[in-house]
Amino acid sequence: MELQQLRYVVSLADTGSFTRAAERCHVTQSALSHQIAALERELGVRLFARTSRSVRATESGEALLRSARLAVRAADQAREDVAAVSGEVVGTLRLGIIPTVTAVDVPALLVTYRAAHPAARVELREGNSDSLVAAIRRGELDVALLGLREGMEPDGVASRPLSREPLVAVLPRGHDLAGARSASLSDLADSAFADFPAGTSGRAQSDAAFAAAGLRRDVAFESDTAASLIGLVAAGLAVTLLAPGVVRGFRDRVDTVLLRDGPVRVEHLAWDAAAPRSAARAFLDIVAAAS
Repeated sequence: MELQQLRYVVSLADTGSFTRAAERCHVTQSALSHQIAALERELGVRLFARTSRSVRATESGEALLRSARLAVRAADQAREDVAAVSGEVVGTLRLGIIPTVTAVDVPALLVTYRAAHPAARVELREGNSDSLVAAIRRGELDVALLGLREGMEPDGVASRPLSREPLVAVLPRGHDLAGARSASLSDLADSAFADFPAGTSGRAQSDAAFAAAGLRRDVAFESDTAASLIGLVAAGLAVTLLAPGVVRGFRDRVDTVLLRDGPVRVEHLAWDAAAPRSAARAFLDIVAAAS
């Protein structure tokens, strides 16, 4: 069993695809597949169940994966620690972001990061706040930019708030409330809503606000992306609640109105509290200088 084989196991488990795992590891698909098969022969077990559509770890694969992650992380940390002695940041920053980040300019931060640390690499992962926090806890991400409703804190990770922003009502053009100086949740309660999927932190912001106001609403449409929600609003099918910065690029398609009793979204910077890697510490420093 070799360290590189364990890297392949981790990448294959994370991506669920031989093609994407090979791309991440900068090898050919056949080379990665050969090494996984060789490891399975050595251990005498099947590590991954393969179908025409997906690849998933077997029970034996999951058992190996726990140790594989620790071994790969320890090796990476050792390399980074040696480089850090001379002040160099190496390795890969694994950064998670929600698609609706507005508190910071992510591309600008990465320009600064790469200029300061050219030997470092960056892996970006988009997702909802809950999945990103879970990925940090599992050691799959180093840092994440999150959006949570006011009063909520990321669980099991270190964090600090970056911004606090009241959500606005996003309305189809020509809506009765379009052009109003402000509105209340009760003004919208009879409308069909588009929102993020139930159970996600993005959805919780609006759900909690309507529950606190003693109002029920009809969420007729669900989507993982703000762009899709805005598209549904622009088509006249629904209304939604979003952060103003998220809607800024769509002002030619929809109207917005301030809410007197609407929810507030707080964006957070979150990271591994136990052992932040040097690549992560360097990124945290750049965010701190910019915010």
